[in-house]
Amino acid sequence: MGSINTICAIASGIGQVGVGVIRVSGPHTLDIAKKMLGYKPKPRFAHYGSFFGQDAEIIDKGVALFFPAPNSFTGEDVLELQGHGGTKVMSSLLDAVITLGAIAAEPGEFSKRAFLNGKMDLVQAEAVADLISANSRQSARSALRSLSGEFSSKVNGINDSITELRVFVEATIDFTDEDIDFLESHRAMEKIINIENKIIDILSSAKQGAILREGLYIVIAGKPNAGKSSLLNALTLQSSAIVTDEAGTTRDILRETIHINGMPLNIIDTAGLHLSDNKIEKEGIKRAHVEIERADVVIVVYDAQEKNADLSILPVSVKDKPILLVKNKSDLTNESVSKSSNLDMVELTISAKHGSGVDLLRDELARIAGFNDLGENVVLARKRHIIALESALSYIQNGIVQLSSSASELLAEDLRQAGLQLGSITGEFSSDDLLGEIFSSFCIGK
Repeated sequence: MGSINTICAIASGIGQVGVGVIRVSGPHTLDIAKKMLGYKPKPRFAHYGSFFGQDAEIIDKGVALFFPAPNSFTGEDVLELQGHGGTKVMSSLLDAVITLGAIAAEPGEFSKRAFLNGKMDLVQAEAVADLISANSRQSARSALRSLSGEFSSKVNGINDSITELRVFVEATIDFTDEDIDFLESHRAMEKIINIENKIIDILSSAKQGAILREGLYIVIAGKPNAGKSSLLNALTLQSSAIVTDEAGTTRDILRETIHINGMPLNIIDTAGLHLSDNKIEKEGIKRAHVEIERADVVIVVYDAQEKNADLSILPVSVKDKPILLVKNKSDLTNESVSKSSNLDMVELTISAKHGSGVDLLRDELARIAGFNDLGENVVLARKRHIIALESALSYIQNGIVQLSSSASELLAEDLRQAGLQLGSITGEFSSDDLLGEIFSSFCIGK
């Protein structure tokens, strides 16, 4: 699929770098290349020479690469100019390309054109952005597996099985008067249960990938001087927060990210929760409530010298969230590190100051997240993938009920809806609004 406009962007990021890259894609790319290089470049050949602007002015010297359609990243004619990465040089090269007829690319527009031109599916396009933003080795490897088509291949394989089953189901609708039991002869129940198991497996992998990509949002809450900041420092293994014996040291939000077995945890330390007339403290407590409402998990820290944790200090919104109780300062009460259950909540007795029990806390956070290291089976997934897989699974499970009741028409519709959900993952069935939302989050130049 061609495009009216020729687009361009700095593809190597902004700032002072050793080598900068200008990427151009579209129908006028070759004309722009001839004018900026002074000759027609050979396809897929590295040309070293000058890059010219208006009035034959030399802007820079570097390497030019031309990829004719359809054998390029976008499926269109593509030119890459690799020059010196100074901000002024890159800006001048980009201005020259625009003067010669290109327009500035929107975020993710190169990847979007690659998708629209059939060079990659939607999962692979998303994996480009995920690979760039990967914040751990494991998440990078998982993004690379998605980029290579592993996730898409599994989804498409399941969809093929659904389509195959639909053929037999719809045949029973068309030939109801024939004395042939198509569904039984083709082991329909066995096939649909096999489809269900495959979706469950890929959903498990995708959920792990979503955790790898987005991390877990964990808020540390509690009264002043309970040791929240000490706990943050113990988890991050650095002095991120100021720790003193004076209550109310933390008055604003502190954020740090750590990794447990490759899983990113976004840890937020908040102001002590209590009644206060101090304007600064009241604002800090207000912000703490906002963070607690956003949290995936709330760690409630309380002093071991107190009898129990006071959960009344928490906002009402916390009732639907996983809460982990941490009885801190066990060194002051001579208590041992331990784990127990209290009111359907897990409680850990630790000493953040001395680091005792912090490993136990890390393990418990991984358990709450439902994170299991599935190794090479994990693919980096997004929330939309999870929603689509869960919806497809629901239709398949409903289809099993319909099959048991010999309701062929209803089974056929459930299979069709499950296929549509899976097709939305790879972009086989995607609205323009969805595409706009996905690609708008990409880097410019990708």
